[in-house]
Amino acid sequence: VQLQASGGGLVQPGGSLRLSCAASGRTFSGYAVGWFRQAPGKEREFVAAFRWTGDRTYYADSVKGRFTTSRGNAKTTVYLQMNSLKSDDTAAYYCAARNPGGNLLEPGGYDYWGQGTLVTVSS
Repeated sequence: VQLQASGGGLVQPGGSLRLSCAASGRTFSGYAVGWFRQAPGKEREFVAAFRWTGDRTYYADSVKGRFTTSRGNAKTTVYLQMNSLKSDDTAAYYCAARNPGGNLLEPGGYDYWGQGTLVTVSS
């Protein structure tokens, strides 16, 4: 499955952005989907993840209550709605997919990655 992330940009603190992750080649059905981010000089970190056929979504403590990830209707798109953005949220954001077993919080377990989309939170 090929992944394409989009929707990044420049936003003021307190603002909102919605990222999209589009799958091609296959649908997301049968996979787990994760969002990760990497700020300059820092390691890639977990943001959110869910199993397509599951009913639980996992969020990093740093984004809980502000970010929401959701499924698109056609099983080929996933969204990350980001509200109340802070300067600390500035990073390249990546979507990824993997088999649904195992620890969804670890980036090393993901087999498929989209290119990053840059989110800059600044006044």
